[in-house]
Amino acid sequence: MEKKLEELKQQLQKQCMINQELQRQNKDLEQRLQEKERLLQELNGQYDELGVPSQSGNVVEPEIRKSRAAVIASEPLPETLEIRKRVKKVASETSLIVKAIQKNDFLSRLDDEQTAMMVDLLAVSSYKPNDDVIKEGTEGDSMYIVAAGELLVTQAGQTLRSLTTGDVFGELAILYNCRRTATVKAKTAVRLWCMERQTYRTIITNKSKKKREQLLGFLKTSRTLKELNDVQLSKIIDSMEEVKYQDKDVIVREGAEANAFYIILKGEVLVTKNVNGHQKQIRRMGKGEHFGEQALIREVLRTATCSAEGPVTCLSIDKEVFEETIPIEHLELFDDSKVLQEAEASEKSSPGSTLRFKDLVPVLYQEGRYQGDPVTLGVGGFGRVELVTTVNHEEYYAMKRVSKKHIVAKRQEEHMLFEKKILKATQCNFIVSLHAAFKDTRYIYMVMEFCVGGEIWTKLKEVGRFDEPIAMFCTACVVEAYAYLHKKNIMYRDLKPENLMLDIKGYVKLVDFGFSKEMVHGDKTYSFVGTPEYMAPEIIKNQGHDFAVDFWSLGVLIYELLVGSPPFSSSEPQKIYAKILDGVLKYPPYMSEAARSIISKMCRPRPGQRLGNTKNGIRDVRNHRWFSSMNWHKLRVGQLDAPTVRLIRKGPCYINFDRFPLDQTKAEEEFSGWDRDF
Repeated sequence: MEKKLEELKQQLQKQCMINQELQRQNKDLEQRLQEKERLLQELNGQYDELGVPSQSGNVVEPEIRKSRAAVIASEPLPETLEIRKRVKKVASETSLIVKAIQKNDFLSRLDDEQTAMMVDLLAVSSYKPNDDVIKEGTEGDSMYIVAAGELLVTQAGQTLRSLTTGDVFGELAILYNCRRTATVKAKTAVRLWCMERQTYRTIITNKSKKKREQLLGFLKTSRTLKELNDVQLSKIIDSMEEVKYQDKDVIVREGAEANAFYIILKGEVLVTKNVNGHQKQIRRMGKGEHFGEQALIREVLRTATCSAEGPVTCLSIDKEVFEETIPIEHLELFDDSKVLQEAEASEKSSPGSTLRFKDLVPVLYQEGRYQGDPVTLGVGGFGRVELVTTVNHEEYYAMKRVSKKHIVAKRQEEHMLFEKKILKATQCNFIVSLHAAFKDTRYIYMVMEFCVGGEIWTKLKEVGRFDEPIAMFCTACVVEAYAYLHKKNIMYRDLKPENLMLDIKGYVKLVDFGFSKEMVHGDKTYSFVGTPEYMAPEIIKNQGHDFAVDFWSLGVLIYELLVGSPPFSSSEPQKIYAKILDGVLKYPPYMSEAARSIISKMCRPRPGQRLGNTKNGIRDVRNHRWFSSMNWHKLRVGQLDAPTVRLIRKGPCYINFDRFPLDQTKAEEEFSGWDRDF
């Protein structure tokens, strides 16, 4: 018996030792797995940085956007620009530069004229081994193409890659003032082609303005179009497509159905007519001349054949697009007066503000890690928004506080003054109202209506994506805000979920007018401004933009509300711009056909063809089938039950906002006096 007990005891001890060994092995395996997982994440991060495409061919659902969108402020163009002396380039150098441009994600979208301009204006710079060309964290104003030599790219001390002949780097700097994300150091003696932002932007802008004026002049010589005003002619230009023909290509054929109008930009067109079975030459047409105008207003057959004599470039507009753009029966655009009468009837003039700065006190967090600190509702590139109340706690306000020194440094004085002017003059249920404005030696303050429901951005982040009734309601509120602003000749230019707030009833209000601009319909502006994911192609191309950019961004907004991320997104801005210029929209399977339709019509690359920017203006947006269940009158007078109400949480007045730590830094004083009239 004792012997058996001893054997059992030994077996148990042996089993215990085996179990201990297995546990040790498991722990070891777990550690090794964790280490592999960490290495895999590091490798993925490096792959992302190097821009290596995914090997998977599967369709993946768009990733939910987790961070706030960065914004780019408009930078004034210089009054006069000293352009460096043009550097003559031999054929091999020109070829190298053109190849470099063509293989670059962003620059490859430039047209032939812009590419030729780049080649012409690139200057040369030389660097010795170990010289820094770009330093991580500094602000950049030049792009570079490697002409000869080798450079190393490092980030936070880690080597990412090397650059050799024909490689392009720093190209974002020619669009806007951006912070460099890596250091580029010469490994050998290096020769670079370089261009500064102000040179690029001024030349592109001037070329675009000149081209537009020229096209306007061409259209004014048309007998059919001579009754149209500049606003309408400008719309036609925005709707025209550039088409190229090779030698002997037939552009229009005699006897065929007429469906397009053409303006010749480059080359010669031969006009011939069939006479007794032979083609008889009638005349030659050159730059600025046009043909096919009768096709726009009459059902006619072509009366002659027009063929390309050598390479030809034309601008063309087809009948269907023209009819969408210009109402033939009554030459009147943006006639929203009837639709807006009801909304205006309900507007009341706001009484003069009696708020005093000294009566405002900060609201403090009542619980959590920031308990006792002042409540911050939002933080942006241009300041903070804090929750304040009056001494007797009668009402809550959102107070925007911006450093005057920062405004001057970023040359945003005009934008800040204009934002105050707009908000002061605005009385619209879909735009946040301004109660008072103050200033001291360090800051300017704007005391605005407090929207208790928080940002649409925060709600979207919480739920991932909105169902269609919620997305449709939010968009309808923006449509009404747009109708109000556009009628007052104001472009908004910074639409995104971060700039949409929910009031207590769940209605959406537009906030932050720092990038808006007052403009006459038919004019163009050439500033590079907005949020990358929401920028229209004509802003990126510096072609001049107008109210059409607001409809492009509305299409992007609908997509992001329904999907959780914008249609054109990437961690790298130049890839975002490349995707926007490609204009390929990929819709997830759950999105309805009506939603796809309205998005694709708003995100048309040609501004004159966008829904909302054709002859019926914003009425076409309201009448789209995606809004078939919307009662616009009830929305305007606030009689609809907002489906967004279920997104608003109950609790302290700040519960629907992200929480931000207290900012204890104090801005420097600023005495230039730009805010004299603020």
